[in-house]
Amino acid sequence: MPPDTARAPDRVILCMKWGTKYGPEYVNRLYAMVRRHLKGEFRFVCLTDRSEGIRAEVQCLPIPELKLPAGIPERGWTKLTTFEADLHGLKGTALFLDLDVVIVDDITPFFEVPGEFLIIHDWKRPWRVTGNSSVYRFTLGAHADVLAKFRTEHEAIRQAFRNEQAYLSDEMHKQGRLQYWDDAWCASYKYHCIPAWPTSYWREPFIPKGARILIFHGVMNPPDALAGRNNGNWRHARPAPWIAQHWRE
Repeated sequence: MPPDTARAPDRVILCMKWGTKYGPEYVNRLYAMVRRHLKGEFRFVCLTDRSEGIRAEVQCLPIPELKLPAGIPERGWTKLTTFEADLHGLKGTALFLDLDVVIVDDITPFFEVPGEFLIIHDWKRPWRVTGNSSVYRFTLGAHADVLAKFRTEHEAIRQAFRNEQAYLSDEMHKQGRLQYWDDAWCASYKYHCIPAWPTSYWREPFIPKGARILIFHGVMNPPDALAGRNNGNWRHARPAPWIAQHWRE
């Protein structure tokens, strides 16, 4: 049975699963990684349209409607619904994690850094304000204006910004609320774990010093890293069997 909302701890781990790209094992393994690497109590919530196969410790709740006109491609904008003024009655501080991240060290500090809104700073173009929304933290219900603005100005926003993380970062920056995680905490598997060419042909990928969460963006995900598949990415990578030590139930 899901825990009683009235008795919930004030720390909420949020993830989102829709469609069939990711199976329930991604949610289950994410929960297990959080349980191993987050000290103290927390509520784990998956916003999803498919709860089959998800472990009982995870509270599955419906994904709020984005409320875009019919026929408009979603393209990841659904993440903005985490900013509903009332997200199923949830209260407290939420840490959103993408389903395909791999947690390798203590994530308790992600709840301890002061700030209204924290997100990963873009690795490829650090001169921009744009963050990577694989890991972000906020107070539930505190930024409903960001979602409300998107719902009323979606056409102009979609023309101005490539995706939700670009819009979200820009909006929080304008409001003076945008902050970034410590640069070492969230490492890109593609940019930081795969050795530089040509050593990537004989050196195994590794966990960068200080990394707490590994981010899989682009065409590679944890199973690909395990097998050494690059799926067309120009970065060659050997298999990383150590992924299995972390990405497990």
